[in-house]
Amino acid sequence: MSRLNTPLKPLDEALADLLLQAAPLQGTEKVVTFDADGRVLAQDCVSALQVPPQDNSSMDGYAVRCADVTELGVVLPVSQRIAAGSAGDPLQPGSAARIFTGAPVPAGADAVLMQEDCEALASATEGDGLGQVRINAVPKRGQWIRSAGEDITRGAVVLTAGTRLTPAELGLAASIGLHQLQVARRPRVALFSTGDELVMPGEVPPEQMRPGAIYNSNRFFLRAMLLRLGCEVTDFGIVPDRRDATVDALREASAAHDLILTSGGVSVGEEDHIKPAVETLGTLDLWQIAMKPGKPFAYGRIGAAHFMGLPGNPVSSFLTFALLVRPFLQRLQSVQDVAPQSIAARADFTWPKADKRREFLRVRHNASGGLDLFNNQSSGVLTSAAWGDGVVDNPAGRTIATGDTVQFIAFSELLS
Repeated sequence: MSRLNTPLKPLDEALADLLLQAAPLQGTEKVVTFDADGRVLAQDCVSALQVPPQDNSSMDGYAVRCADVTELGVVLPVSQRIAAGSAGDPLQPGSAARIFTGAPVPAGADAVLMQEDCEALASATEGDGLGQVRINAVPKRGQWIRSAGEDITRGAVVLTAGTRLTPAELGLAASIGLHQLQVARRPRVALFSTGDELVMPGEVPPEQMRPGAIYNSNRFFLRAMLLRLGCEVTDFGIVPDRRDATVDALREASAAHDLILTSGGVSVGEEDHIKPAVETLGTLDLWQIAMKPGKPFAYGRIGAAHFMGLPGNPVSSFLTFALLVRPFLQRLQSVQDVAPQSIAARADFTWPKADKRREFLRVRHNASGGLDLFNNQSSGVLTSAAWGDGVVDNPAGRTIATGDTVQFIAFSELLS
């Protein structure tokens, strides 16, 4: 069967095949928690303490015994003042303790009244500098008290291996005293573009661009997305459209990288040298993915390095990376849940012509909570990705009418 008649490969099938090849990288390292944002945990984080370590106040106010305040207007002497970071004495019956947010609740107290429900009074006893307090609310047992261990219990697994760390996870790790974390090794990625038509911004001003030349936009967003995924990126630049140059670049890249990523040159034209160059050095499968934008995709191996070739059109390259390369790189770092989350949303547009491929339509939310469609869905219009805040995942063969419920995937799901 010729490649022109090769059946289109469903996107989910292509991703499943890729993930079978994504054996987790060997080797881990310790990093300080301050520097671990975006890294992937290589071992569970187990708490050696409970959080909070003891009952503490969630309000500025007064700690009391409920038995001492059974009606409005009760006046109690203030026996002590407890700030965060200090420990008070046991609360004597018939007294209140001035307490501040985060301070340990003294033994004997079973409620905290916020200061808005209390009135500080001058001392009735000469020489008593803490004074008295009139209480204008009847407390309930346990109110405004954060119980010891209500967040984390001693011995609990707080974060599991394979978790990609975000600022929230870093704070959680710090809350149990972890100043270092064991994380997966960063994937080493070699990135280069192919195409004699490509020019780097800054090399030639727009008014001097030769006919047929274009600025290399793919290199910029691919590198940025790789860095967001925690990769170490080696930028090989633009490889000339020559077989020997392509072979040399691939050979060098395969020596010290886990993945070689290219954009352009995975079609069947005479100037597309990726296929024969990879096959000279290793193995290659060319897939026609049933997605739009984005159809040509290549996966192979050169020695120990994985190879992935993306289409050259910028939106095709952008979305193919997000939907295939991103989960592959996450799995290399032992992340198990690599599927982007979609949510149901209302289409405030029409899409009257169904396509045989699964479509990813660039959209953004409007003020009424629906989705607007960018007016040009061409694979070469990168403006659509900058304008939008996500895509509609539209099944093959489906039209969309205004008011229909569609599946929306936010770019935040695809770019981190």
